[in-house]
Amino acid sequence: GPPPAFVPSLETCRPARDLTARRHKYFIGVLDPCASIEFSRGCPWDCVFCSAWTFYGRSYRQVPPPAAAEDLARIAEPNVFIVDDVAFIHPEHGLAIADEVERRKIRKQYYLETRCDVLLRNREVFERWRRLGLTYLFLGLEAIDEEGLKLHRKRVSPSASFEALEVARAMDLTVAINIIADPDWDERRFATIREWARSVPEIVHLTVNTPYPGTETWLTESRKLTTRDYRLFDVQHAVLPTRLPLRRFYEELVQTQAVLNRKHLGAAALWGALKEVTGLVLRGQTNFLRMLWKFGSVYNVDRQCADHARETRYRMQPPPPPASPRPQQLYVHAPARRVATAVESPATAARPEASAGAAERAPTSPRVAAARRV
Repeated sequence: GPPPAFVPSLETCRPARDLTARRHKYFIGVLDPCASIEFSRGCPWDCVFCSAWTFYGRSYRQVPPPAAAEDLARIAEPNVFIVDDVAFIHPEHGLAIADEVERRKIRKQYYLETRCDVLLRNREVFERWRRLGLTYLFLGLEAIDEEGLKLHRKRVSPSASFEALEVARAMDLTVAINIIADPDWDERRFATIREWARSVPEIVHLTVNTPYPGTETWLTESRKLTTRDYRLFDVQHAVLPTRLPLRRFYEELVQTQAVLNRKHLGAAALWGALKEVTGLVLRGQTNFLRMLWKFGSVYNVDRQCADHARETRYRMQPPPPPASPRPQQLYVHAPARRVATAVESPATAARPEASAGAAERAPTSPRVAAARRV
């Protein structure tokens, strides 16, 4: 077939919202029910664990503000997840959509994901959206130490990450954080995360570093895989060699996840949120409550270990040997346009607005073979 290509315009690629009109099981946390919307697509950063930049060739495209607000006005649900890979990279775009939302008198609760450095640089945009109903914010810290941030090529410092948390607290936002548990962790690293998670008010999630096809780590780590069972690539199983014995790794992982779960989903936390939970139940929205009782079935050491002994039904295929070290071979889609600016340091990486829609020089990696139309 033809090579993968971008859709001509995000403005004309609007969701068929009538197809979800009868569904009430879409939710995220206590935002129940919850619809989703896209204001932009793509990411100009190059984190090694992520496929957003490889898939879109580090291009970054935006929905025109009037079209974004028009789509938002069509949403019947009271809660909306803004699913941009990184929300509000360009402040003028976020502010322009806010103008359109205010003009249309749209009022909802919003959840979005962004980077710590984007929040710090464009604080006024997030403050504006806070007044419009932004309530929940997801920040992908991934690590709390310099070593971990460099491992994932986050291009942000620990001090900037912690400053962003302070800014979000000042806005009275409910913040969720993700930390990536590397298979190389020992008991001390898990204990450090447990201690830190108890010390901050944010919701902390813990996922296992998993090399997915389309990411740089898939190309660099896939030949070390201990399994190619498709079912284990779920960020809750270790598919790379662990420093600890596998069972001990899972014991530390589950112990840490239990601490995080009790912090925000335990009896004491739910008692504090009784009014909100009661409101959900009275409206017939029980997704959040039913989710609470699944912890033991999902985070279970015996079950996770047994999963590795199951017969493999679908085996992940490793990537082909690298043909050459040209960095653009990671891209699934060619960039929208070329700009000579290179991303070589946190300072330059923090200014993607200087090259909107661009594909700056990516890290040296071999090829990913894939074809999709977006």
